[in-house]
Amino acid sequence: MSQQVKIQLDGQDVELPLIEGSEGEKALDVSKLRAQSGYITYDGGFGNTGACQSGITFVQGEKGILRHRGYSIEGLCEHASFLEVAYLLIYGELPTQSELTAFMDEITQHTLIHEDLRRIYDALPKDAHPMAILSSVVCCLSTFYQDSLDYSNPDHVRLSIIRLLAKLPTIAAFTYKKSIGQPLIYPRNDLSYTANFLNMMFALPTESYHVDPDISEALDQLLILHGDHEQNCSTSTVRMVGSSHANLFASVSAGICALWGPLHGGANQAVLEMLQAIHEDGDDVEKYVNLAKDKTSDFRLMGFGHRVYKNFDPRAQIIKSSVDKVLNKLGVKDPLLGIARKLEEIALNDEYFSQRKLYPNVDFYSGIIYRALGFPSDMFTVLFSIGRLPGWIAQWKEMMEDQSRIARPRQIYTGSTERDYVPIDQRS
Repeated sequence: MSQQVKIQLDGQDVELPLIEGSEGEKALDVSKLRAQSGYITYDGGFGNTGACQSGITFVQGEKGILRHRGYSIEGLCEHASFLEVAYLLIYGELPTQSELTAFMDEITQHTLIHEDLRRIYDALPKDAHPMAILSSVVCCLSTFYQDSLDYSNPDHVRLSIIRLLAKLPTIAAFTYKKSIGQPLIYPRNDLSYTANFLNMMFALPTESYHVDPDISEALDQLLILHGDHEQNCSTSTVRMVGSSHANLFASVSAGICALWGPLHGGANQAVLEMLQAIHEDGDDVEKYVNLAKDKTSDFRLMGFGHRVYKNFDPRAQIIKSSVDKVLNKLGVKDPLLGIARKLEEIALNDEYFSQRKLYPNVDFYSGIIYRALGFPSDMFTVLFSIGRLPGWIAQWKEMMEDQSRIARPRQIYTGSTERDYVPIDQRS
């Protein structure tokens, strides 16, 4: 028998079921609170609200823990490929060799996008933000691939999953090529997932392009680090839109729009913009560290601290080890990277930051590597989208299989009470 918690409201006893997760998390089930008492709960920003029960990702911010289906992010980054982790997130178990091979082969066969869909790029402004294009084209997939939109049909769902995983890198690379006026580079079936994306991004029809395996591996790891992160803003958006039984393409398109916001997926772009501002002001890092500590200043150090992780971001610790390897491999000499290193060193050894748990997060390091790899800053969030895609898919799929109710939050109304209509000639 489930445990009950008894509370008293207006002299009336109300019993609420207690839910406990597999990692010991406890929650009060308030789904029937209004029916029993007339009260609802209020939690601005949903910071203390469990909107679902999920078996995909576990985050314990106080201890710096991130696990997918029980596997630590450290172990997955060390041993697995991005598509292996994608399979794990979506289907719940690590694939066998034959399952992974079939999964990868199927994705490879779907990397092309419809030629008429490709022509959409011709109608878009050259300076359109890549996230606007990405969300638009992903939503358009539902018009070109109407044979896989039935959420209740397992074959439709699998085909939509494969199509999204296969086509999103193509859509992203085409978006970049459009922005710089270069010819679109079609996908190659002889390359790995990340190598194919890098080739579409940086190759030219006029000369051969070699994808460095170390660079491809570094990008693969970055995508793993962004694979899923529990009920964040974009993931919750995918679930909310999907709860109306919207198809997977439309739901993921909505998630891309949510990720676009600078407080979510745009954080690593904000880090690079901050570094650029410091550089243009004479590279005086200590000046900006002092500004960050000054309560009268509105300056914030971007890329430090995290809403969930109150100790350290485990993803940042992983990616930090890749920074030097990638930069040394590429022989990059970039003044912004030097500023970033100095800023990190000062902050890590400054009592002000350590007391407030303001450690570098994954966004601080990912932007540095993306820049070194040659990605422009407005493509950073697009790369985040490619990495987060398996998590969005897994969360949408889990919700559909659980037959969740349509999401419909309540509110506390604070507007005017009932008023009589005043004719326009009598209004002051």
